Amino acid sequence: MKKLSMKQQYHVMTRDLDWDPTYVERNQIYPYLEFEGIKVHDWEAWEDPFRLTMASYYKYQAEKDRRLYAVLESFEQNQSHLRLSDGRYINNMKVFLSGLTPVEYAAHRQFAFLARHLGGPAPRFSALLQSIDELRHAQTQLHTFNLYNKYYDGFDNFRHLFDRIWYLAVTKSYIEDAMTAGPFESLIALSFSLEYMLTNLLFVPYMSGANFNGDAATTTMGFSSQSDESRHMTLGLEVIKFLLEQDEANVPIIQDWVDKWFWRGYRVMALVSVLMDYMLPTPFMSWKESFELYFEQQMLDGLFPDLEYYGLTRPRHVDIAIAEKDHYSSNVYWALYQWNYVTAFHTWTPSDAHLDWLSSKYPDTFDRYHRPKWEKAKRIAEGGGRYYNPSVAPQCQVCVIPPVFTEPGDPTRLSVRISEYKGDRYVLCSDGCQWIFEREPEKYIQAPMPTNQLYRGNLGGPTIPEVVAWFGIDEGVQNHDYLMSGDARSWEEWHATGSLIGGK
Repeated sequence: MKKLSMKQQYHVMTRDLDWDPTYVERNQIYPYLEFEGIKVHDWEAWEDPFRLTMASYYKYQAEKDRRLYAVLESFEQNQSHLRLSDGRYINNMKVFLSGLTPVEYAAHRQFAFLARHLGGPAPRFSALLQSIDELRHAQTQLHTFNLYNKYYDGFDNFRHLFDRIWYLAVTKSYIEDAMTAGPFESLIALSFSLEYMLTNLLFVPYMSGANFNGDAATTTMGFSSQSDESRHMTLGLEVIKFLLEQDEANVPIIQDWVDKWFWRGYRVMALVSVLMDYMLPTPFMSWKESFELYFEQQMLDGLFPDLEYYGLTRPRHVDIAIAEKDHYSSNVYWALYQWNYVTAFHTWTPSDAHLDWLSSKYPDTFDRYHRPKWEKAKRIAEGGGRYYNPSVAPQCQVCVIPPVFTEPGDPTRLSVRISEYKGDRYVLCSDGCQWIFEREPEKYIQAPMPTNQLYRGNLGGPTIPEVVAWFGIDEGVQNHDYLMSGDARSWEEWHATGSLIGGK
């Protein structure tokens, strides 16, 4: 026989393995395809963004893994964690591990579900490959952070923390919202909103920041994942185009999903903004710069004008996100700083040099609205104290972030919205979260807000020490200011002696 071309080989090993059922109704095999109102007339119109067979996919990924693990082994053998810019940097990885790695694993589960329940062979195969990608990402992140777990506190309990602690409920809420949606909505949530519109805000500037701070292990892990993210972005774009082209009735449904999941994903990026602006000892790129480059220019100015052809418009509430960019990271880090006694990582007062850097990146707003808070916190620290907020704030019923954001156009007023449903009042942090809540109130009233549960005595007990223990935080070890931590003492001792002695 004539040798098959690559395209023919691909079809033989993917689409041609599908068959039409003869003794079971199609809606029994794929029971989730109709209740969302999406109409698909021709599954064969799906363009395969990966175009890989299983054999070629595993060969490609194995080569990437060989390169990654060679770097990780070299990093460990040379005790390169001692060459980081500063011991504070370790807390970036604690947030990443506890907040984002479990999301990667959950995404693996969700794409495995889609690989079973989507109606055509091409999207099922694409979802299968992405499921394996997401599992690989979770594994490579765990192996990378394992290098640091040998020497620093706060890496060993991430699964327990993810299920319980208040600020990690932000990412947990996002992924569980997506996993409890229908198959098409979850594709918009994960493949389009998170992977296409917002993923570059994490994997490009933050991983470059890791490199600027001497973290070759995390840099290599991130860029190894980013090559997969490029394919995931292609899948996200194909999802949108395919569904919009299938039927005009799909357009308003998808527009609502794009509006919802842009805002939900943007709120998840609040943690990323803090990592970029405040928690890199040697900062690389500000949140504002990355937001303008990777979202405003590439998405709003590049992607959405093309999608107007299909009837899709820019996400609802995007103007609020643009208005917040000067204050986003500062508002969130101030919240994490003042409630640091109930976090599983350390914060610190920014140095004068770091405050000057922030002033240069936010010249119109930082010195006026945010620098005075940090200068006051610094005076308290110099006097032997540490500013903590003893009160417990409510949390937004949708994004689960306390109302720390300010009104668009008025940075002196907190943004708080109240919605009523069935006689109860619910706190929302913004117009975006309020709009989402009022579209699906029955879904969001089921979310057990950590603050509400605390007041009911369901988080280990009525006192803060009991709550801290229930969260899984080792009091005085994982929480409080960096300068009070064992990590800081170890870092100083290791660099004073010029070598690592016996691990911890």
